[in-house]
Amino acid sequence: MTRASAFSPKTPKAQSGGAGNFLRGSLGAGLAIGARTAGALLLGKLLAVYGGPGGLTLLAHFQNLMALFTTLPNDGVHVGFTKYAAPLRPGSGRYQSWLGAAVVLNLAALVAGALVLAVGQAPLVGMFRPSVAWLAGFGLGLAGLVANTLLTAALLAAGRLRAYVGLTVLLSALSVGAVALALYAQWPVENVLLTYLLAQALVVAPTALAARRVGIQLPGWGPVSRPALVALSHFLLMALSTLVFGKAVDFALRAVLVREFGLAQTDLWQAVAKLSDNYTMVFAALMSSVYYPRLAALSAQPQAQGAYVRSILLLLMPVLAAGLGLLYLVRSWLLPLLFEEQFAAAGFLLPPQLLGDWARFLTWVLLYLLVAQARVGRYVAVQAGSAVLYAGLLAVCLPRYGLLGAPIAQAVRYGVLLLTCGLYFRRTLTASVHD
Repeated sequence: MTRASAFSPKTPKAQSGGAGNFLRGSLGAGLAIGARTAGALLLGKLLAVYGGPGGLTLLAHFQNLMALFTTLPNDGVHVGFTKYAAPLRPGSGRYQSWLGAAVVLNLAALVAGALVLAVGQAPLVGMFRPSVAWLAGFGLGLAGLVANTLLTAALLAAGRLRAYVGLTVLLSALSVGAVALALYAQWPVENVLLTYLLAQALVVAPTALAARRVGIQLPGWGPVSRPALVALSHFLLMALSTLVFGKAVDFALRAVLVREFGLAQTDLWQAVAKLSDNYTMVFAALMSSVYYPRLAALSAQPQAQGAYVRSILLLLMPVLAAGLGLLYLVRSWLLPLLFEEQFAAAGFLLPPQLLGDWARFLTWVLLYLLVAQARVGRYVAVQAGSAVLYAGLLAVCLPRYGLLGAPIAQAVRYGVLLLTCGLYFRRTLTASVHD
């Protein structure tokens, strides 16, 4: 046995539970997802009504900024940690090796982020007119948030869904309450948004307590497993591709729209994008808390893994179509309800947005296979190709269609990506049926 193979996950004993297992897990996570959704909706409403002109766009820009600095830990280190730690007993030697490596890589990502912020302060945070104190609070908030999400990933990998639910409810309540109080005190929007981040970071304390109760605790100073660092670094590379070809592109697109159309007009597009963000958050929570841990646990059983993915796709295709279609039917009162009356004018942006999101969600289900199998090169290639296609589509669609060009470009992008991924994974999805 090689040194690296000693850190490979154990073969899971459980067989694929298919769509039924996914639905049971989804119901278990329903309260947490409901709390996050309600919190996001309230947050958007507060900023749309009390945040002044462009408040909704500034909120989205700040959340996108947070994502730029947390993508490497959340979409890389924590995803890899879940894959390798899920079959292990919390607190065991091998488990602590993975956790220690995750801590080291998270610290490296935060330090790299601080350096990037120091060099590119104007394009990154110039819109928020930051002071030194604001920047310090931003860095502190990010560190607390990353620590919280690592411990939350550890709880999910250990199957502690009940603790995850309680902590998610607490995080949503604290963040919305903090924003409401800051707006009531008539703080500047940039300080309101910083308060939103710091409130989320505070949840690391109860999360650490919940983790300790089940034997999960951050390791102290000591040697770090090199094989674990190398293995998790593969996931870090995949997250880097998501950051460069996904989050950074979204951040740049919003800046371009603000420059070309102004804050008020961009708010219309942002209302539709924020609605998309809200149900995307629900879907992403299901994927990360129910779908991916199960998919990772089946890594040693490729036929069962393929059958599981196929059953989820067959379940989600009609369910997503029905849900997104319903949103379109109620658009005339939903947008004013969630934001303000003038946002009803954004309804014309919804058809391509909803179609693109349907294709995007199904594509995610397939791309998680590359993540679970740690196929770094192919995952990076998909992200790069998708970003290049999107940039080209935006260059054509924005001058021709104005604001409508943004969701049109996304719909075409994910339609092409879904077709490509479907063709690539066709053998994986059908082998479990015929073999």
